[in-house]
Amino acid sequence: MLNYLWGFMIIFSLLMGLFSGNMQALTQSMLDSSQSAVELCFKTCGALAMWMGIMRIAENAHLIDALAKRMSPLLNFLFPDVPKDHPARKYMATNIIANFLGLGWAATPPGLKAMVELQKLNKAHPKTATHAMCMFLIVNISTIQLVAINMVAYRSAYGSANPTEVIGPSILATAVASIAAITFAKLMYRRND
Repeated sequence: MLNYLWGFMIIFSLLMGLFSGNMQALTQSMLDSSQSAVELCFKTCGALAMWMGIMRIAENAHLIDALAKRMSPLLNFLFPDVPKDHPARKYMATNIIANFLGLGWAATPPGLKAMVELQKLNKAHPKTATHAMCMFLIVNISTIQLVAINMVAYRSAYGSANPTEVIGPSILATAVASIAAITFAKLMYRRND
């Protein structure tokens, strides 16, 4: 669906540029935007590499496993249907930790692995998402972010005088979103039982 949407926007833009006589401006804008996108990728690559390295060091030092064990009460509350010794719990904990640190790109692989493991628990209705799967998706989308690494990196790349000033509002906004999302999911879980 998104491919059609993007395709429509590109074709519509080209047609508008052609019919309004601004094809030169449209072409120049496309080239400038492409160059800007590549420059932004290179500027933020350092922050990405640093945090990915920190996550890899934490994983190799078994800090992720230790944090996952410490997160047991939270995981028990959020995912009561997932057995305590199931591999999905480690992947869910890793995903939550990465999202908490603002590392959405580092959260994706363990998130996918967690869903695969949760699907293994779903033998009765393999084409229907379980409560645990729905809750994990909600938590993944709305996790509290301690540091919005992406936004800080973007603001720094574009020359912000204080790129970290978004941290406080980011914590507040993601905390409210997380509380609302988890409350909604728990209410729906009770309603459907």
